[in-house]
Amino acid sequence: MDEVVRLSAVRRVFGGGGAGGGVTALDGVTATFRAGTFTAVMGPSGSGKSTLLQCAAGLDRPTSGSVVVAGVELDRLGETALTRLRRDRIGFVFQAYNLVSSLTAEQNVGLPLRLAGRWPKRAEVRDVLAEVGLADRAGHRPGELSGGQRQRVAIARALVTRPAVLFADEPTGALDTATSRDVLALLRALADRHGQTIIMVTHDPVAASRADRVVFLADGRLAGELAAATPEQVAAHVTRLEARAC
Repeated sequence: MDEVVRLSAVRRVFGGGGAGGGVTALDGVTATFRAGTFTAVMGPSGSGKSTLLQCAAGLDRPTSGSVVVAGVELDRLGETALTRLRRDRIGFVFQAYNLVSSLTAEQNVGLPLRLAGRWPKRAEVRDVLAEVGLADRAGHRPGELSGGQRQRVAIARALVTRPAVLFADEPTGALDTATSRDVLALLRALADRHGQTIIMVTHDPVAASRADRVVFLADGRLAGELAAATPEQVAAHVTRLEARAC
């Protein structure tokens, strides 16, 4: 399988400027994410999970090291080219749905295409809504949808450009248990049936167990990984990392 995302010796330091100054959020992380796989990223609070996602997705630039997405080395891109790559090749799903309340589900999903200067074809948008199980909700506004349905609209919006990789930051964090299960099943199906590459940051061992593998961080460094893990195995690994940090 081809690599879709590769981080090589990525280091990210915030603040400082003098010798020994600043806070190191990522400390020489090297990791690869292959096409069609679903990966969860976990670790104690402050371990660097969100920073890893932001650097991998081109939302933040590493202090050193390199990030390659869909064969393109991000540190070689200017801001305009980087914005275009994020728009065309990268999808984002966040805990907050970030939907436009005055637009219908169909209009929200088509928004990335309009921002890219394309007039979205109705069939194109409806097909993506059907993929996430909302073919019959195209004309509904966010206020007329449940939390789980809103997150599905957000996922459809992220998928409409057919991205090389979908980044999800705590996508079930605002959902109840049953709705979370449905959203995770959708993400699992996107990887299995459509070959979508997914990288998900989560604090939930149950959510992480739906992934093909779980990558752990601690103090900005890789701290192991598990494949096909149960929620209990994931939780136990996180607990050991938290105990080590005390």
